[in-house]
Amino acid sequence: MNVQDRTLPPAYEWTYHLDLWQHPSAVARYAGLEFWSDAHFEKMKPLMQMLADAGQKVITANLNKDPWHNQCYDAYESMITWTKNKDNSWSYDYTVFDKWVSFMFDLGIDKMINCYSLLPWNNELEYVDAASDSIITVVADPGTEVFTELWAPFLTDFTKHLKEKGWLEITNIAMDERSPEMMSEAMKLLEQYAPDLGISLADNHKSYQNYPMIEDITVKVNAKVDEKDIEFRRQNNLITTYYVCCSDPFPNMFTFSPSAESCYSAWYSYAAGYDGMLRWAYNSWPEDPVLDSRFRKFPSGDTYFVYPDGRSSIRFERLIEGIQDVEKIKILKAEFQSSNSAESSAKLEALNNEVQKFNVIGKPDTAVEQMLKEAKQVVNKLSE
Repeated sequence: MNVQDRTLPPAYEWTYHLDLWQHPSAVARYAGLEFWSDAHFEKMKPLMQMLADAGQKVITANLNKDPWHNQCYDAYESMITWTKNKDNSWSYDYTVFDKWVSFMFDLGIDKMINCYSLLPWNNELEYVDAASDSIITVVADPGTEVFTELWAPFLTDFTKHLKEKGWLEITNIAMDERSPEMMSEAMKLLEQYAPDLGISLADNHKSYQNYPMIEDITVKVNAKVDEKDIEFRRQNNLITTYYVCCSDPFPNMFTFSPSAESCYSAWYSYAAGYDGMLRWAYNSWPEDPVLDSRFRKFPSGDTYFVYPDGRSSIRFERLIEGIQDVEKIKILKAEFQSSNSAESSAKLEALNNEVQKFNVIGKPDTAVEQMLKEAKQVVNKLSE
């Protein structure tokens, strides 16, 4: 066995932009704990530490009631309580939101906060009505009067709160697979009432082409972003990633997927020029994730990577393996580019040629495991 005298930096310093959506409510339900209690946060520690150790960059937060409208077994419990006071003014309780963000910061996940959603999947918002001492649910369709009446005061107050916490520059209002028409209304509202807030979009309509300066864009794996556009965004410190979900056959990370696909996904993202990848979800567990990974019509394992009590999975570990490979490649490329020798130029060309074999949308002709084996051999040889 030959052990090379090289060490990867800690995961916190990895540049690969990993965004796996967290689901705190699933942890409380499965463990039978009170939502947002100290015991709930303590239970989440090993799970979220494992995510931090994988190089996760993003905190998943929600602005109101369940933003994905019953997409998961567990509804997302609110992190911010909206209250309409008796004089028709508004107040907002950020206690849980602040506790969650601070908790994730302490674990080392502190590069970005993505807040879902200005465009929840059913356009419903929930607030406490102080006059009647009751919870009110309102449908606030984008572009309507009620949409502005409810969101404008919140966005103004939320911006102020984030400034006070020192979090404004890393916080995005996030939208997931909303129509171009809805996005247009959302962007107009944000420009008017929260111009200092960032924006994140998981895009399956190619809406990103209309908003080149959005802070965080992730596109479906079959909707390739032009490399020139990615480079423009990178030069402006904007993040561009791709995502896979239930409808994408390859590469994916279901419980029945070959584990090599998890590793391949990181290689693909780098070869295609992306900053990283996004996937729902890290831990949106079905009723009992230890016994059965199926949920409704979603492919088995689509809703989660890891298991309760900080138990990992082969597919999660192989995803980390792929990310580590990418970090190795970046280190080698930097070394080769800094040298003007013919030898370094030849090594750089060999490395680039190997990486580009993974820039394929759809399943490649060569077996994925064989591709990875050969590529890793090249990386190991070039790093000697």
